[in-house]
Amino acid sequence: MKEITYFYLKNCPFCRQADQMIQELVAQETKFSAVPINKIEEREQADLANEYDYYFVPCLYIGKAKMMEGVPTLEKIREVFLAALD
Repeated sequence: MKEITYFYLKNCPFCRQADQMIQELVAQETKFSAVPINKIEEREQADLANEYDYYFVPCLYIGKAKMMEGVPTLEKIREVFLAALD
């Protein structure tokens, strides 16, 4: 199982949507609850955020591989969780 690195901003409406979708997916598929998520607030940890190549939040990585960036959808987030389980 791999960790998901999740870059977000506190006041971002799309990040709030992504948070809700993650909660929904975990409720639907309990296997996703075991996936570790490292949430990084972009402004609070700017040095770390600058090590990754992205423009929009929310942005989800597994390792250094960008899995999703920008406007979230339930399906995109589900695919990230499935990849993390492999």
